[in-house]
Amino acid sequence: MVANVNPTVRRRRLGSELRKLREEKGMTAEEVAARLLVSQSKISRLENGRRSISQRDVRDLCGVYGVEDVRIVDSLMNMARESRQQGWWHAFGDIPYSVYIGLETEAASLRVFEPQVVPGLLQTPAYAAAVIAGNLPEATGEQVDKRVSVRLRRQERINDENAPLRMWAVIDEAALCRRVGDNRTMREQLLHLVELSRLPHVTVQVLPFEAGAHPGLSGQFAVLEFTDATDATVVYLEGVTSDLYLEKDTDVQAYGLMYEHLRAQALSAEQTREFVEAAAERYAD
Repeated sequence: MVANVNPTVRRRRLGSELRKLREEKGMTAEEVAARLLVSQSKISRLENGRRSISQRDVRDLCGVYGVEDVRIVDSLMNMARESRQQGWWHAFGDIPYSVYIGLETEAASLRVFEPQVVPGLLQTPAYAAAVIAGNLPEATGEQVDKRVSVRLRRQERINDENAPLRMWAVIDEAALCRRVGDNRTMREQLLHLVELSRLPHVTVQVLPFEAGAHPGLSGQFAVLEFTDATDATVVYLEGVTSDLYLEKDTDVQAYGLMYEHLRAQALSAEQTREFVEAAAERYAD
């Protein structure tokens, strides 16, 4: 694979450029689909980065939009070629959340709320294995090990010397009380969480039970932001059989506001460290 090429992000950027060309031409997705004898959903999925874009797709769309600048066409064709390459995660086989991994790999910052478990990027190997085995009770040991390996590879972003991921995690107290694995696993996990929270680019806050009702009662979500201005902020909602990615400004703003409320109701970073250390000691025996 070409160095520093993220196929997921390339596909999103290319889709964004194609959408701009369509809008500049004053055409609807339905009109473009009719011209190319394809479905309207294909055009939408291409523009949203949900579908792989071939160089032929780019050529046909540029023809419809009347793009005559060879440099623009060549640039889009190159992006299409790069978007069809494979990211590092493809080496692990069929990973159901590969789109999210591609976004996370390129993200500059990540805000995550977790109501039940410690966030994946902050998990120890033993805790991760216990979480995955519990979540997938019919998975084989080999399948669990593969997913743990993927999770550990994702965690490299936290310690990346050149471009560490700026991470903010709000974790419900339930995640500290729910024993995942044995007592030793839990104690090591919580102490690991404390150590990671001391990194300058990682902030961890616990949302205590005493906070009562809060905006995160509907479940886990993550907000990913990117350095490149052409990459829209994405809200990620994890599902059992499928995931949801929200990019509309109104959706992103709504979840951003929710996150600010969660941060305000949670313990401070220093209070959180003391709280988590005390929780870890309860698993000492």
